[in-house]
Amino acid sequence: MKYILAIDQGTTSSRAIVFDGDLRTSARAQQEFTQIFPKSGWVEHDAEEIWSVTKRMCVSALERAGTTPAEIGALGIANQRETVVLWEKSTGRPIYNAIVWQDRRTADLCAQLRSEGMEPEVQKRTGLLLDPYFSASKIAWILDTVPNCRTRAEAGDILFGTIDTWLIWKLTEGAVHATDATNASRTMLYNIRTGIWDDEMLALFNIPPALLPEVKDSGSDFGTATALGGNIPITAALGDQHAATVGQACFSKGMLKSTYGTGCFAVMNTGPDIVTSHNRLLTTLAYQIDGRPTYALEGSIFVAGAVVQWLRDGLKIISSAEDTMSLARAADQSQRVIVVPAFTGLGAPYWDPDARAAIFGLTRNSGPEELARAALESVGFQTRDLLEAMWGDMGQTAATLRVDGGFVANDWAMQFLSDILGASVDRPVQTETTALGAAWLAGYQSGLAPDAETFSKDWSVEQQFEPGMDDATRQAAYDAWKKAVAATRSVSGNLF
Repeated sequence: MKYILAIDQGTTSSRAIVFDGDLRTSARAQQEFTQIFPKSGWVEHDAEEIWSVTKRMCVSALERAGTTPAEIGALGIANQRETVVLWEKSTGRPIYNAIVWQDRRTADLCAQLRSEGMEPEVQKRTGLLLDPYFSASKIAWILDTVPNCRTRAEAGDILFGTIDTWLIWKLTEGAVHATDATNASRTMLYNIRTGIWDDEMLALFNIPPALLPEVKDSGSDFGTATALGGNIPITAALGDQHAATVGQACFSKGMLKSTYGTGCFAVMNTGPDIVTSHNRLLTTLAYQIDGRPTYALEGSIFVAGAVVQWLRDGLKIISSAEDTMSLARAADQSQRVIVVPAFTGLGAPYWDPDARAAIFGLTRNSGPEELARAALESVGFQTRDLLEAMWGDMGQTAATLRVDGGFVANDWAMQFLSDILGASVDRPVQTETTALGAAWLAGYQSGLAPDAETFSKDWSVEQQFEPGMDDATRQAAYDAWKKAVAATRSVSGNLF
């Protein structure tokens, strides 16, 4: 039997999962790594730590599965997107910490370009909006900040990569500098219409082409991983949300999934059609297989599961994520506490990098129960924001939302999500859909996994949540949320 190894490199942890030939989990290993916050709104990672943790998890998962690299027939990578690493070509040493997708330090640059009227052209070429979320402005910041960096980059001495590229470089011990089309599409440097790096975008951000990796299909030959004690073919790489779209078997136009990790990312398959959003959503690649791009609309929330981490690590009112369910159930129903978790700004459809988190409706009787409930509700409210915009762009609504990610284990939160959307929410049997998507594509590319149609038939629901909230209550709750967001943005603009 040949196994498939999937790397799911996320924002707060790296995990490795070994799948058998039937795409069932044989073993997994996961470890968190350090979050670095140098200033308000700045978020960094140590790229070397990401690599060392990821490598250690791969070795651990193989050991737990009782297998060896010789028995691994394919390796697939799913990764946190937009996060930027620049490193020396000769030594492989990062020249600065990885700047994370959540980081807002380049908000002023993006605002300047927006004021100059550049956003329509950026959106036309890349499908993205001018925001520090994406890679381009982060690359420019490093080039302009690290001494001699730009000169060395122009000479070809410095390489750029999103985390997939960094891991491929390390796994192949410097033999391959490549990315896939989904990750490239999140840099704001890639033309989603022509399928190549865009000269106009490179000029706009003053980024030397010599930095850039080769762009491949999501399922492709990304070289051989020799750094794990054997020779394992790397045959797939996708951004994590694209991998989850594949893992949820959203292969048909109109299918919709939402992944809840640190952030929340809703993706709707639009097939071969590029749909330009009129509601400040993103046009992106869902995946690219056999040379054929499949496009999607995406809405991104910066803080979803991270709001639970804030309850645990910031307020210290819970010891584990599971505690939020019992607290939410015990909350005083007569109180209407709202948390707007804009810790690093607001994502779609607001795109307000200057917004900061706020809590509304506190009374002397408000306590951990009400805060926990409001934190969980904030994820549902933000998801509705995304889907309202998405449905407006597509001119249709979806009766069912497929969900995945660690947050979806929370039954209370999933029921509220269904209630506030007025739609069914399907939680699959296999909730590790990000890793599963990477594993399936790696296996398909290597002849170890079935085609997409067969894979889709194997997708199954573990639990379906149906809305139980009446229309008037649903609308009143959502109207209160919208007022809270408006107040948050107004206060943030006046205070900060």
